Amino acid sequence: MGKNEFLTPKAIANRIKAKGLQKLRWYCQMCQKQCRDENGFKCHCMSESHQRQMQVFGQNPNRIVGGYTEEFESTFLEHMKRSHRFSRIAATVVYNEYIADRHHVHMNSTQWATLTEFVKYLGRTGKCKVDETPKGWFITYIDRDSETLFKEKMKNKRAKADIVDEEKQEREIRKQIERAEQLMSGANEVDKGLENEDTKLLVRSDEGGEKKIKISIGSLTKNAVKERGEGSSRFVFDEVDNVDKAGKEKERTGGGSALDELIKEEEKAKERINRKDYWLCEGIVVKVMSKDLADKGYYKQKGVVRKVIDKYVGEIEMLESKHKLRVDQEELETVIPQIGGLVRVVNGAYRGSNARLLSVNTDKFCAKVQIEKGVYDGRVIQAIEYEDICKIVWLPSQLYMADFEIRR
Repeated sequence: MGKNEFLTPKAIANRIKAKGLQKLRWYCQMCQKQCRDENGFKCHCMSESHQRQMQVFGQNPNRIVGGYTEEFESTFLEHMKRSHRFSRIAATVVYNEYIADRHHVHMNSTQWATLTEFVKYLGRTGKCKVDETPKGWFITYIDRDSETLFKEKMKNKRAKADIVDEEKQEREIRKQIERAEQLMSGANEVDKGLENEDTKLLVRSDEGGEKKIKISIGSLTKNAVKERGEGSSRFVFDEVDNVDKAGKEKERTGGGSALDELIKEEEKAKERINRKDYWLCEGIVVKVMSKDLADKGYYKQKGVVRKVIDKYVGEIEMLESKHKLRVDQEELETVIPQIGGLVRVVNGAYRGSNARLLSVNTDKFCAKVQIEKGVYDGRVIQAIEYEDICKIVWLPSQLYMADFEIRR
């Protein structure tokens, strides 16, 4: 009987059978040939091509088995790194995913006879964390890549820096509370002194049966009574009114200067606390300054930050092409809108506040803004650097809330 033609039902059936995975024991790794049954594998072993491959294997079997072992281990761990890098998963699941490729290195050509032996080997060598459960063996990939270790080290460093910033913030808050208590105690002493000076002493004398009332208001009032007599009460009260007005004016001017000093100290403390080495936030418009992306057409193009990853990397949606790419903040630049536009304070004392751009000083690379809404509503910042402010866009949720407020 002749060989089956290409489009005959028998040939099509043979191709369908050969398409899927077959049994591992009927696979020849040296010849890279899969047989469908025991008879086919026996015929293949008797073939001349297989005999030549076995002669090559017989010259140095340890080197060939070791090569297949290293290749199987490296490809298996590479699959773990790409697919299940940070998860704990069953070893059988990973193995089934690995052998889905027909041209993979089969386990029968390595030094391990079973998957259990291979999993135990990974646990002994410290390449994976291995757990034996009633449901089978579970493995977790241990990432020892230098880049990953560097990122982990930087992450721990940032966490320590955040803890130090929190401690500094708590220390500054305690200092402000102590300073406020001292100011309050000083103000109470001044108020008591003023009350003692302005105390009205009412003295009644019964000499000669005639009742007289002497009014003493401070040291100035006593001197006025002694020099000008008791009949000049109008002049005395005029002097007292003038003294009271002068004292109130002095207290008002002095209080204003103290308030300005408190505001300056508060801004300095907020500057130290809110000044960070990262400034990215969602909803701002930035400019891509990476020359590596020039050939892609993204250099000096603007985009909107849709997501912030690990504080330093932003997921940017380009305004023109609508493409999304991830860029580090060192390769991004803030965007200044036109006069009257909305900006977000991304760094410094008023970090996180929205403001209105009032003017721009191109010589000193700074701008004048006015805070809108929040605790500091209406406060004007005279000179804020370009790097500390950035143009913002209205996100769909913000548009909805704005429309809701207008309708309400």
